[in-house]
Amino acid sequence: MTDYDLDKMILVVVGTTIRAEDMDRPLANQLAATLRERLPADSAWQCMVVSDIYYINNEEFQPCPTISIGGPGVNHLSRILFHELPPALAVDGVLLIQMDMGMKDHRACIWGMDHDTTVEALETFLEKGYLDHYLSGILAADAL
Repeated sequence: MTDYDLDKMILVVVGTTIRAEDMDRPLANQLAATLRERLPADSAWQCMVVSDIYYINNEEFQPCPTISIGGPGVNHLSRILFHELPPALAVDGVLLIQMDMGMKDHRACIWGMDHDTTVEALETFLEKGYLDHYLSGILAADAL
């Protein structure tokens, strides 16, 4: 990992199931591209998409700001975060955006009950200010 500065890495984590690879990885790539676009031009921060298994089995990744895509049935990290992060937006039985709005915890989780609602959850995260709030929290903590 010498080519990557993990102190300036935002990770987008996707499940390793066939469904997650097929349906959620393109969403994770979209989120990573949007993160790169919204970071300041002079920022040293990078963004990378990794699998849940790789993330969970590599402790050096775990301090990185992290966004998990896909529900607990297809993403092991989402299963963990479901019990650890508060809901920022919950539409009962439909979709969930989990993150600490106080930004003391730089992890987030985005998912829906199926692919269409996971897409809706990601669109909500991107368009309703959650991503901007998330990035502001990371950049503010970095400035300290």
